[in-house]
Amino acid sequence: MSETHVVGICGSLRDGSYTRKSLRIALEAAENAGASTELLDLREWELPVLDADADDAGEADAFRDRVRAADAVLLGTPVYHGSFSAPLKNALDYCGFDEFEHTTIGLLAVAGGRFPITALEHLRTVGRSLDAWVIPHQVAIPRASSAYEDGDLVDEELREWIEVLGREAVEYAHIEPDPASFESGENVGADD
Repeated sequence: MSETHVVGICGSLRDGSYTRKSLRIALEAAENAGASTELLDLREWELPVLDADADDAGEADAFRDRVRAADAVLLGTPVYHGSFSAPLKNALDYCGFDEFEHTTIGLLAVAGGRFPITALEHLRTVGRSLDAWVIPHQVAIPRASSAYEDGDLVDEELREWIEVLGREAVEYAHIEPDPASFESGENVGADD
């Protein structure tokens, strides 16, 4: 079997993003488990708001190629209004079954407040709709500013949860896929 490749997609555009810092910890754990890794930082990609009729999709083709090449994808998002970020939603809208079907997905959500769980539930639904295999273990980081000091994660329990996510992305990257989900059968896109 060739080397496992794990890609992290950061749904935060903030310079000092706790999401990005947390994804880097997970990707480092994946590297330590024997994988090659890559962070797709959405600040660095030209992905205009998806318009299915637009001729110019920016760097969408290259972005899709990078996601398609992954054996496992870690989706990291800040929590906005109880859900995942618009940049991550837009990036995922450019992808589909070709990029995610039978791919292992890991989930990580970061909140300034106390309740990052609904964003993870929403991302889990997206993963099922694309016939991806979503790792049961997920990482919720509430009150992120208290978990980090001077840019470093100081909460060791959270660090362990994040590292487990990175290791499990490698461990389950080649898991036998589930049959197509009910959600995926309804995920046909709009024709109008």
